[in-house]
Order: sequence, then C-alpha cells, then structure tokens
Amino acid sequence: MPESNHKKFNHLKIHTQYSICEGAIKIDELKDNAKELKISALGMCDTSNLCGAVEFSDKLSKVGTQPIIGTQINFKFNDTVGLLPLFALDFEGYKKIIELSSRSYLENDDLSDPHLDINDLLKLDTNGISVFSGTIFGLFGKLFDKAKFDEIINLYKKLNAVLGDRFYLEIQRHEDPNEIEFEKFNLDQSKKLEIPIIATNEVFYLTKDMHEAHDALICIGNKTYVNEKNRIKYSPNHYLKNDSEMSDLFSDLPEALENNYNFPYRSSFRPLFSKPILPNISSSDEGNASDIIKKNSLDGLKEKFNKFFDLKEKDLENNDKFLIYKDRLDHELEIIIKMDYSSYFLIVSDYIKWAKNNDIPVGPGRGSGAGSLVAWCLSITDVDPIKYNLIFERFLNPDRISMPDFDIDFCEEKRDLVFEYLTKKYKDSVAHIITFGKLKARMVIRDVGRVLGLAYGFVDSISKMIPFDPSRPQTLSECIAGEPRLQKLINEDQRVKKLTDLSLKLEGLNRNVATHAAGVVIADKKLTEIVPLYKDSTADLLLPSTQFDMYSAENAGLVKFDFLGLKTLTVINNTQKLIRKKHKDFNIEDISFEDQKVFELMSSGKTVGLFQIESAGMRDALIHMKPNHIEDIIALVALYRPGPMSNIPIYNDCKHGRKTPDYLHPLLEDILKPTYGVIIYQEQVMQIAQKLSGFTAGQADILRRAMGKKKRAELEKQKQNFIAGAVNNGISKDVAAGIFLKIEPFAEYGFNKSHAAAYAIISYQTAYLKTYYPKEFIAASMTMDISNQNKLSEFYEELKRLNVEVIRPDINECFADFRTENDKFYYALGGIKAVGSEAISNIVKERIKNGNFKSINDFIKRVDPKDINKLQLEGLVKAGAFDNLNNNRQSIFNSIPNIITKSKNDFDNKVANQIDLFGDSTEVENDIIENTKDWEFEERLSREFEAVGFFISDHPLNQFKEIFDDYKIINYQNFFDDDDIKENNIAATLLKVTERKTAKGNSYAVLKLTDLTSVFELFIFSDVLELNRDSLKEGSSLILTLTKTISSDEDKTKRINVRKIASLKDLFNSSISEITLNLSSKSQLKEIQNFLDEKGDTVVNISIFENSTTSVFKLKTSRNFDRKTINILRNRDISLNIH
Repeated sequence: MPESNHKKFNHLKIHTQYSICEGAIKIDELKDNAKELKISALGMCDTSNLCGAVEFSDKLSKVGTQPIIGTQINFKFNDTVGLLPLFALDFEGYKKIIELSSRSYLENDDLSDPHLDINDLLKLDTNGISVFSGTIFGLFGKLFDKAKFDEIINLYKKLNAVLGDRFYLEIQRHEDPNEIEFEKFNLDQSKKLEIPIIATNEVFYLTKDMHEAHDALICIGNKTYVNEKNRIKYSPNHYLKNDSEMSDLFSDLPEALENNYNFPYRSSFRPLFSKPILPNISSSDEGNASDIIKKNSLDGLKEKFNKFFDLKEKDLENNDKFLIYKDRLDHELEIIIKMDYSSYFLIVSDYIKWAKNNDIPVGPGRGSGAGSLVAWCLSITDVDPIKYNLIFERFLNPDRISMPDFDIDFCEEKRDLVFEYLTKKYKDSVAHIITFGKLKARMVIRDVGRVLGLAYGFVDSISKMIPFDPSRPQTLSECIAGEPRLQKLINEDQRVKKLTDLSLKLEGLNRNVATHAAGVVIADKKLTEIVPLYKDSTADLLLPSTQFDMYSAENAGLVKFDFLGLKTLTVINNTQKLIRKKHKDFNIEDISFEDQKVFELMSSGKTVGLFQIESAGMRDALIHMKPNHIEDIIALVALYRPGPMSNIPIYNDCKHGRKTPDYLHPLLEDILKPTYGVIIYQEQVMQIAQKLSGFTAGQADILRRAMGKKKRAELEKQKQNFIAGAVNNGISKDVAAGIFLKIEPFAEYGFNKSHAAAYAIISYQTAYLKTYYPKEFIAASMTMDISNQNKLSEFYEELKRLNVEVIRPDINECFADFRTENDKFYYALGGIKAVGSEAISNIVKERIKNGNFKSINDFIKRVDPKDINKLQLEGLVKAGAFDNLNNNRQSIFNSIPNIITKSKNDFDNKVANQIDLFGDSTEVENDIIENTKDWEFEERLSREFEAVGFFISDHPLNQFKEIFDDYKIINYQNFFDDDDIKENNIAATLLKVTERKTAKGNSYAVLKLTDLTSVFELFIFSDVLELNRDSLKEGSSLILTLTKTISSDEDKTKRINVRKIASLKDLFNSSISEITLNLSSKSQLKEIQNFLDEKGDTVVNISIFENSTTSVFKLKTSRNFDRKTINILRNRDISLNIH
C-alpha cells in the first residue's frame, strides 16, 4: 500500500441507517463520499445488528474502499447492560459475531432489549475477533458513571487475557459528557495493564450541518422531545471528519493514532456473494433430487390425465395428447435438472401438497411459474400451461441464469399453519426476512413535528397536505413543489420552515424494523452459520427473521420462498363452508369454466366483490367487452393497466366484429387470433420471435427482456438477430423490420400471461359463487372485510340491489360475523367500529345459550363486565343495536357510565354470592337510563355513520327531499344513463374523500358518494377542489352540478365533470331570496293572505291565471318565507317556484 494511504485515519465506527434512529448515513451516500475522498478503509459498527454487512461490503469494495465489518452488542455485567463493539478480522471471526448477534435476540426474554451475558464473550473462542472498550455511553462508560472502577479493571483484565492485543481501549474526543474523565481513566489503565489504545470517532452522519436533524432523529427513536433536559444529547462532533481533523485531534496520542492507522491490516475479510444454498432433499430410498423430481412429475402427469381427461394409465402410452404433454415434461425436466433446481421445485411441491392435504386453500398459481408443466404435475400450480399456451422459458431460461421464484398464495387465516410445518421440518434452517420501515414524506413530517413539540392538530393539517398514493409515491421535495398551501406556510411560518428543513434531511432513513411475513428463506444448514438472525419480541411470529433484507439475504446465498396471504382464497373457502350447509358435496374445484350465466354476470358490470374485476373502470370494461369465455377474462386482467388499457376498445371492436383484426403477417395468425390481433402477453412476443425468426424459447425470452428493459444496445443486437432469422425463413428484410417495430411497443408493457391466467381463474371462481350463491358469497366477503367500512358499504349497497333483506345491527338478532340464514342476511355486530370481535362473540354466546335480552337491565345482568367497555357500547348504541330494547339512542348513550358501573356491581355481587333484591325491577332500569330527548334525525344518522361507516337505518338525503324539485335534482344513475341530459343537479352524501396528485403534480380528489339509489365515485380537479375543500366533510350532504360529455367513438365513452358543489344543509336553511306563487284564481288570494303578514327578505311575485289570462304582481315590500311556510302552501295545492 502507498505511504500516503498508510498514515490515513480510519473511521472504524460508522453507524449507518441500520442503527435504527441513531445512524443517519445511507450506504449509497457513504460510498459516493468514499469514492470522492479516496478513503482507503471504513468500518461498519451498527448498534445491535449486522443488517448492513453485505450491502456495506459490496458497495464500498466496488469504489476501492476496504470494508471492515463490526457491530455493537449489548452485554450484561451484574446489573449493568451496555454496548461493546466487536469486529470480524477473518471469516471465522465473522461467523462468531453473527452467532453472538443472533443469540442476543434468540436467547433473550421478551421484556429486555437484545443482549448477552458478558460471560458469553469471555468463554468464546475469540480468534478472528477484535473487541473495543466502547464509548462513554457503552458498557464500560455506564460502569464508569456508576464509579464501579474495580469492576471495570477486572473486566479489562479478563478481556485482555482472552483477546490479547485484539482488545483495545477506545479513546474518543467528541466533547460528550464525562468523556475527558473516562479518557484519563482509560489512558491510566492502558499503561498499568498494557492494553493498547486506539483513536476512534463515533460517526452518525456525514456532514456537520446534519447535527440538528440527527438530534431530532435520536428523539424520534427514544420517544422524547428536543426541548427535554434529561435525554441523550450528542455533541456536534459525530460527523465524518477528515484525516487532518482526526490526526490533529489525537496528535498528543501517537500510539492511539498508529493503532488506528494499522487496524485495517489486521482485517482480511469481507462478506462475499454466494451461490444459492438449498437443502439437500436426497434420500437413500428415493435417490437424488433429480430422480425424485422425474418420478414425481411423471406420476403427477398421469394423475392429471386421469382426473381431467378421464384416461387411465394403461391408455396413455399411445395417446397423442399424452405424448405431447410428456415431451414438454421431459424438456422442462432437462432444463431444471441441468440448472440444478430440482430441490427447489421439490421443496415448494412438498409444502403445497401438505397444505392441500390439511385443508389449507392454495392459489392456482401466480407469476410466470404457472407456465411450468412440471409445476402443474407437482401440484405447485393448478394451471395447465399447454391448455392456456404458456411458455416455460418465461419462468426458467437456461440462457438467462436466475433463481426460479414461485410466489404462492395461501388462505390468510391458515398461512401460519404452513409456517408451523416448515419449522418442524427444517427446524433452525428456516426464517422470515427482515424489512425496514422508512421515514417517508408524511411519516417524517409527523415524527419531526412531534419531537419539536408542535401541536398534534397543527402537524396533522400539514401532513394531510402531502398526498398519500402508494402507486405514485412522492418525495417531500416533490410534495412541497406541488402544494402551494405548504409553500405559503414555509415562507410565512418559521416553525413550518424548521419542520420541513429537518424533515428533508431525515427523509428516507430507516425508521423501524419489521418482518416480511410472506417471505421465508430455507437453508441447507443452521441459519446462524450463514446470516445473523433477529426476533421481534412484540410480534407474534413463529419464525425468527434474517437480519439481512431480501437483497442481502439472496446475495448471501439464501433462497427465498414467498408465502403470500390472499384473502380471496379465504373468502372462497368460507363461502364454500356456508354453501355446504345446504349442498354437502359442493366443491369449487369441480365447477365448469364455461358457464354462460357467470359470464352474463360479468358482462353486466355488477362485479362488486369479484377478484381483480370490481373497480369502476373494470366494470365499464366488462360491460363493453361482454366476455363469454375464460380467455376474455385473462386478456382483461392483462390489459387493465396504464398503457395497454388503450387496447381494450380495439380488442372489443375486433371481438364483436366491428373491426378486422390485424395479424401483422399470415404466419402470426395462430398466435394473435385468441386476442383478436392485439399483442397482450409477453408470451406472444416470444412466440412471434420463435415462429418468424426461428428463435429458441430461451433466445425469445432474452428478446422479451431486452424490449421490456429498453436497453438500446441490447435491443439493437436483438433486432438484427430477429431480422436475420426472419430473412432465413423467407421473409423480406423490410417486412421483418416493420414487424419488429410493431411488436416493440407491445413488448414494453406486455403482461405475463401465466400470472393473468392464474388470477383470471380466481376471478371466475368468485363470479361463479356470486352468480349462484350471492348471499353466502357476500356474507363471507363482508366478514373478511369486517374492519373495512368502505368495503362493507359497497357490499351493503349490493345487497340492496339484489333485494336481499338485511337485518340491521340488533343485539338480539345479529351475530359477531355476517351470516345468512332462512333467506335473511344478518349484519355483523363485529362490523361496528370499536366493537371487539372476541367481546361481542361472548355476548352473542350468552344470548344463544340463555335467550334474548329482555331489557337493558337484563343485558347488564347477563353480560360479563370484561366484554363491555365505553367505546364498544357507544358503537353499539350509535349503530342502533339496542333499538328494540330502548329506541331512545341518546338516552342509552348518555347512560353508558351507569351501565358499566351497574354491570361491574352485579358481577361483584355474583362473585360474593350476594343477591340484588331490586335487580329485576323496571324502576332500576329507569334509574340507570337517563331520561332525555333522543337525537334529532340528522344527529342520529351522523352518529350511525360514525359507527357503521354508512347509513343503514335511513338516508340523510331524505330530510332534504322536499327541495329536490326546486333545484331539479335527479339521482346519479338517471343522469349517467340518460344521454339526452348533458347537465343537471344531483344530491348525494359524501362517504369518503381521497386527495391525490397527477403525474404533473396537480391536485385532484376522488369523492365516494351515496344518493338514494346507489353508491358512486366522482373526480374533482384542483379548481373545484380548492373552492370546496371546507365543504367536503365525510357524512355531509351536497348538491353537485354535473356535466356530461360523450365521445364520438363506437364505445360512446362518458365523461362526468363536477362543475359546482354546495352544501344541501346550507341551501335548505338559507333564506329564500325570491318566490313566485302561481294561483289559479283570485279566490286563492285569501288562502295565502295569512302567509303574507310577516315582513322579511323574500321577494314575492304573485301570478294569477284566470279566464285564459295571466296577471303578475310583485309585492312592494319583502315578506318572510321559510321552508315550513312553503311546505304548508304546497300541501294546500298552491303551486310555487323558488328563484
């Protein structure tokens, strides 16, 4: 190494963002800094984990910086717990610190922070490890603060004896509290005990100007406030100081500097990427994995032919269809075995078969894996790839080496049982994968606002200006640039400026640790020999997690298996259970996929609750498409995305004969005919390359990837190969080039047909259930979404449309979940906000066991006090669950404290075996229940909305119906359906408002509304949104002026715009500015005379039509006309117009 590098200070104590809420250094930024400054070595020393080890090693080594891997682990000595830094000097040392870090989590109790006993370190074979004494905030610093000098000296001696010259006393000069005294003590002990000293700097951030933001980060992690006195505070010296700063700082301690300069020479290791490590599933009985997969696949194929084609084994040998399938099977097996992935397939097959054998619903497939015939034969998927024309090489390509990846959908409720099975089978060789929650735009504003001590409501109002759209996430800078309100606040309010300045510096850092519950890694040995493990004591998970995220875990050689929870599978399974109460033999796997009644339901657009096809856009697409076979649904699942969505009208026009399909070339008709000439799938691009240019399936997959990735150099190379191959097939160069140009745009957004086919199957299954068993399907769906009141609202509207009688929440009728019995549909008490499932289940059990509750007092006496609390009772009352016992909701609501007290007293009396002599009397109930007037209509419905999330006993618009004619209000569906109406008013109640931003940063909102006939959504753009933001309160009733434009194309697409919005309540209560009374004779003047006495603000016109003549008068002075007066006049058949 050159002399200039030899004497450079080495920062060994880098805290990356993996030191959660402590380190503020992103490894990518550190890498760039190291490259720019030509830093020769850096040491990672994150607190309580090795999460960043692989990423740190990989990225720093690529810019020529030597990575040194370390961590700080909590060790317990007597009653003191504190951190000690450990560094890996070689591979064996790395394995040991992995083991120690893992044990600090796995061998810990649930209440303590992860730690080990100091003896775990002292008894360890420490070869390959270096240990530092740590900071003033570490183990020895804490002992020093407690003046336990003898214990420190004793421990120093023990560590020195075990580690020799690999144990260093750290000298740090940050100007942190007590640091100077601690340094003097350590220098003294270094001389006495002959322990080497080393100069270090605890680096939490890269530049000086990050100090204040880092201070806020520390407060976020410790749940403290910046202005608190008694909290951890670091000096401003924890940045990445340069070589001269550090050398000057320790110029009086040349030994400490020299040991720092030389430390990188002691470390000869960094974690390297590894090839995939899979468990060996070979056995002496069945042979190796290759033999097992061949046998199991062939056996599975024979079973499939028996089940689906009704062919016995003896009939298969000469069956042409079987031979086609057998050839494909042999082809796939050859590739799988050659690529050494037999074990992977067999592992996946094993746990899927176990799940299916144990009544755990498994999805038909997901992703490109559904294109494998081997997967179908091994029961990994339920999709026949030959039937649906799927390509294996889209999944596994010998020309593109990558791990296969089966994403498997399991029933959400039973997925943990599969994890239990894996734990028993693979023991300590299986784990989940860690994930990290980030300080994203909204979160960082909230967190920083809290630690700065700003009022919650103030910070909440600012965070709500930041759009939350997971499909198009924006950085805080982008949000500020696109939100004038926020810019104004930053310019005018110093608090907001400071809030955003600090937030911008912290944005994107790791905020917390979580677990990727769907991802599992399985290894061929004990996992702690390969990766460090983590266990969250607060999470109820069967398995530990890797400390490495998905990226690092795969690079360390671990193979990921995805166990995704798909709630639709649970819905299908639960629907099936309800159906079997009537039809014992029903099985969703036996249904026909050619049932036209099912396609009629889809074509009607009445698809609420159907998997993948229930959105408003999907419904519209289905109405225009009129699907009549499963291929249509596969196509729609693939097409309904930005980009390819524009091809839906072409598909529909060609399907219904309005246009002639363009097959590009006669040779391609077979490939494009199923999709009416539209290139929808990636598989079609691959087939075109094979058919036209003679590509192998592997080469075609590489072409498909090149088109999708838009890498021009690779694409140009592929284009030349495509044209050359086509020319060899007798196609002219110009024609081939023209076809390539036509297919290229499609390939960019072409969809994976394997995935679309698997999900279309689930879509069809849900449609089948809704067609033939709507009540059971909706009951199962609503129970699955029991805490999602927006979804419950949609299903409730669907039940109304289907004319299903719904028993609204009733403590004596309903159950904890949604049920359908005797043609009635019972609303779930557990679907009411704040009503706990377990508690309400216990109350329902009591009712079923001992009969209906006869009164409120009877309810109080019979329920367990632990099953009722204030919030739960409030929810039940607001939803009307006690209406049949006492219809005065406000009276019961105000009496809830009395009810809870009485319940506890009754329960205590029972326990004490005392009898309440007056327990049954009506007088007792009268004493408990407050005598007060019930809520008014609007208040009653508003409270109901709070509890249920929509209106179930009545509709708020009913109180305004009398003014509908005055403002020419019609319902939304009439407006939408009648093409002659281009502009009109509608009345609706706002259920939900969601603000978003366009790609250009403009604000818009999606309004979910309900009128007296339906629930619907409308978009409003920035101008209307800004004008009416204050009026858009959930639960408020509005009058909206809508305009409609209809496109001139075949589809006659309708576009609805909101022109104006006003509050119905304000309109209803506002004074009437002008009125015309239309009288049929002068005699009617006497009838209205009494109403003209009171002066007011209403201009009154009187029109008298008599003897074919109309006379119009205007009163000189204004009169007082309100809604009550108008209603009386209308009831007397007096015609009038409000202006």
